[in-house]
Amino acid sequence: MPKPVVPEGKRRRRRPTRGGTVLSERLIVATALRLLRAHGSAGLTARRLGLALDCDPSTLYRYFRGMDDLTLAIGDALIGQALAGWAPTGEWRTDLRAIGLRIHAAYVAHPQAALLTANRVTGRAQELAADEAILDVLRTAGFPLPETVRIYHAFIDQTLAFAALDAASLALPQDSQRADEAKWNSTYARLPATTHPRIAEAAPLLAKRMVTSAYPTALEMLLASAGRYLEPPPKGRGAVSTGGSAA
Repeated sequence: MPKPVVPEGKRRRRRPTRGGTVLSERLIVATALRLLRAHGSAGLTARRLGLALDCDPSTLYRYFRGMDDLTLAIGDALIGQALAGWAPTGEWRTDLRAIGLRIHAAYVAHPQAALLTANRVTGRAQELAADEAILDVLRTAGFPLPETVRIYHAFIDQTLAFAALDAASLALPQDSQRADEAKWNSTYARLPATTHPRIAEAAPLLAKRMVTSAYPTALEMLLASAGRYLEPPPKGRGAVSTGGSAA
């Protein structure tokens, strides 16, 4: 049975830790992010956190039910960082573009944490606020509810999928990163047109593009596709097909 979490108002210690630090959920999450960057997910343990915070590891369970609960808090913190300072402009493409790029950037700034949390549903305050904002942007723009849900689903999953993909590359050792990127020039660019004509003609462009994230391009494609739901149907024809149910 999981241990009960101490209510927020009762979590603060009456005295600082041995190192003079007063613990808080925010401090623990920030320290966990630092440990993830330095040691990867394998290095994020209650014992290592306790050492970093100069407290007994059992103290952490006053704030989190376990390490998985901490993982959800880390994911929620990344979303909070992404949306900090964002405000809607009233133009749905501008707003969704900004939200998507912000979330993607926040995750790739913490690649080890992104790999740990991108596929999780936290149900916490920052995630709920982000979801509410995205849905509100779409509904305010005039999207019907079924299309709102379809676009929201594609938008958030695409954003997190690219964040995880790009984070996985960034989390590699630098030698491996450089070796992977070099293959576009060392292998693809040297393939003869007689055996690989399409790769050969595209090789110079591939070498430039494939070492960058495709997320901005994919995001623009999604926004362009979504926009057709708001276009008036051609004269004499019915509404644009939505391609089926919202499932």
